[in-house]
Amino acid sequence: MPDPLRHKVLLDEDEMPTRWYNLLADLPTPPPPPLHPGTGQPVGPDDLAAIFPMDLIAQEVTTERFVDIPEEVQDVYRLWRPSPLYRAHRLEKALGTPARIYYKYEGVSPAGSHKPNTAVPQAYYNAKAGVRKLTTETGAGQWGTALSFACAQFGLECEVWQVRASYDAKPYRRMMIETFGGVVHPSPSDLTEAGRAILAADPHSPGSLGVAISEAVEVAAQDPTANYALGSVLNHVLLHQTVIGEEALLQLAKVGERVDLVVGCTGGGSNFGGLTFPFLREKLAAGGAGPVVRAVEPASCPSLTQGTYAYDFGDVAGMTPLLKMHTLGHDFIPDPIHAGGLRYHGMSPLVSHLYEEGLIEAVAKTQKDCFAAGVLFARTEGIVPAPEPTHAVAAAVDEAIACIETGEEKVILTALCGHGHLDLPAYDAYLRGDLVDHTWEDTELQQSVAAALERLPAIPG
Repeated sequence: MPDPLRHKVLLDEDEMPTRWYNLLADLPTPPPPPLHPGTGQPVGPDDLAAIFPMDLIAQEVTTERFVDIPEEVQDVYRLWRPSPLYRAHRLEKALGTPARIYYKYEGVSPAGSHKPNTAVPQAYYNAKAGVRKLTTETGAGQWGTALSFACAQFGLECEVWQVRASYDAKPYRRMMIETFGGVVHPSPSDLTEAGRAILAADPHSPGSLGVAISEAVEVAAQDPTANYALGSVLNHVLLHQTVIGEEALLQLAKVGERVDLVVGCTGGGSNFGGLTFPFLREKLAAGGAGPVVRAVEPASCPSLTQGTYAYDFGDVAGMTPLLKMHTLGHDFIPDPIHAGGLRYHGMSPLVSHLYEEGLIEAVAKTQKDCFAAGVLFARTEGIVPAPEPTHAVAAAVDEAIACIETGEEKVILTALCGHGHLDLPAYDAYLRGDLVDHTWEDTELQQSVAAALERLPAIPG
């Protein structure tokens, strides 16, 4: 009698990584530094101290290869970590592919996504610094949920500005944030100068992550007892997420697999960096021998594949330092697609640098293709993915189908960065045939991006 199929590769709690990995230590060339918008000079710790604690500022700029995870953070991590690695046997069978597909499932966290991996340490370091409240933005709501959960663990207040399009479309995320103790505002709101300016120009604005960031930063900067927490983009955020890839390396070693393709969805870069950076470390150490690493973004917000690599603000109001990244323009308002977590005008400077250096690939996917892949995944693997990771699932399916023609037994790894239990209206819209795709071929989208890029900030000096 044949051995039963092995669906899960598990690690015990005492096998959980105790260090985060910092890719900056191993890059052939460092990425360009953030600049002060007033002087054009690299920002220093004092420039960030108004909204971040010193421990996080130190992690943002460190060149140490590994950073120890505090025991207090590990203790909260153990509520769900290590997360399982799955072999997608049923998806492989449905496709008829010789490829072997693995996915790291982050939907087992209390927030239902990968976001607590950084929310917990951010709340911990802020509480350690004596901060009373954290403000933040959220798109689809996964990050706001994660931060409100993390703040509850360390006795902090949490105030969240949620992108209006997602606030209206996903009320259960708001309810979950409030259940964990957070306060939620739709963005743009009339509570901040940044929000009022957007509403004056367009009272029906669907909002964007860039707008919500402006509102959250504005409030934090004006309150000496509050700090700001960011769910993606910055180096320390991606650093915290590398626990995903470090676990995946250990799990794949348990079953003797070497990966040929690592694929992740990208909005600001946290899930993608968390999964792929430890694999890039191994690839760089091997002189370039290793898996192809592929980023997948929405066709309606294609910052990597169609954006400009330039210094730009991370928010609409221009309150953040200037970041060298792939951008569609800081005041570009993306179409209100269902993958709200990917509706960001820019990309992590570190991920952007990797793309410029040719260390990663990038492709864009339409939401219809992504939801088709999400439905297939749900019907075979039994998990309804959040709209964001369906982008990576779609790219993994494409690669697996290509293996049918070539006969290659490639090993494909992706991160299912969250479940879609609170995104079912989006699946309903897809199943009813009501979804509309917006792509780079749309003249309106090209004109909107072109206008936003004309307003890129000038670099002083």
